[in-house]
Formats: sequence, C-alpha cells, structure tokens
Amino acid sequence: MSESRPPLPPFSEETALQKVRGAEDAWNTRDPQAVSLGYSVDSRWRNRAEFVNGREEIVAFLTRKWNRELDYRLIKELFAFTDDHIAVRFAYECHDDSGQWYRSYGNENWVFDKNGLMVHRYACINDLPIKESERKYHWPIGRRPDDHAGLSELGL
Repeated sequence: MSESRPPLPPFSEETALQKVRGAEDAWNTRDPQAVSLGYSVDSRWRNRAEFVNGREEIVAFLTRKWNRELDYRLIKELFAFTDDHIAVRFAYECHDDSGQWYRSYGNENWVFDKNGLMVHRYACINDLPIKESERKYHWPIGRRPDDHAGLSELGL
C-alpha cells in the first residue's frame, strides 16, 4: 500500500491552502521524524546551499537545524499553485545558543507526487538579526493559533 498525504494533487486554492497550513503545522512541531513523513522517501531538497536527498538526510538536516535554531516558530503563506506545484513564502523566528534572535525570510517551491508527498523542495532563505523586542511571534511553542496574524497581516 502506498503512502498518502492528503490533500492530493491536482490542487485547488482550498487544498493548496490546506497543504501549506499542514506543512507549517508539521514544521512547528520541530519533530524531524514526523516532518519527514510529508516527503517522499527519495525527496530532493535544496535548502540554502545544502542539498538533501531522502528522508534519512531530511531527518538529520532537521535535527541539526532545530538543535541550533532554538524556540523556532514559523509562518507560511501560499504564493501560487498549479496542479502539483505550490509556491510559498515564509518567515520564522528563532534564537541561537548565545540568545541572538533572528527572523529568517524565504520562498519555497514544492513539487508533489500523486500521493500528496513532496518530491522536491527548493528553498531560498535570508536571515535578519533582530532584537528580542522586535519579535512578532509570541505563541507557545507548537502550532500557530488560528487567530494569530499571518505574514501579510504582520506586514512581513
């Protein structure tokens, strides 16, 4: 039996929005194993200058990421979609072990297989050091509350 991760392509605006929120929710768990299940076993990523291939490397990558990006909180927003492609913009906030806060901005292009698993993820990301007083994401670690502003509402 094949793995499946609804909603499945072809995407409508409604299902593309569901897919984006599902990805945001997964990443906000900061659980590398759980997050990896949204990707095909042979998924290929470009994340900044790093190339990641397959779930095992995805888990290792995310483990490293969240060991250094502390108190991580992410918001994703749908930018565009077609049948099996979704483009998002995102911003996340975190701090390093010295207490320096960052807001990281980026864009991702996603390609899905017929089972709704992501087979390609291309991410471009820029980091901005911020003061703790400049933070905009204050919800408890985990899923962003439904009533919390998104990127557009926050002016990001």
